[in-house]
Amino acid sequence: MDTSQPLIMTLPAHPTREDLARLCDDLAAAPPGEVVCRVGALARPGLDAVDALARLKLAAGRRGHRIRFEGAGPELRALLLLTGLDGTLGV
Repeated sequence: MDTSQPLIMTLPAHPTREDLARLCDDLAAAPPGEVVCRVGALARPGLDAVDALARLKLAAGRRGHRIRFEGAGPELRALLLLTGLDGTLGV
């Protein structure tokens, strides 16, 4: 991975535990740096999506990455605001 380019990840429409494990493995394999996680594909986001974002944020931080989430729709933004994680996850 070119350290000047961010690692790009995409959260699928309905992320499963396997999807999350694969994304965390990708984070573990990459050298510390900038990570962009695209979340625009999330279909009807619920608390499972919030959990997935929080887990990715923790996994990235533990490995020295700076992760940002891009493409959040209004439903996800409202849910993050409701849970109080809008500032923590920086969506």
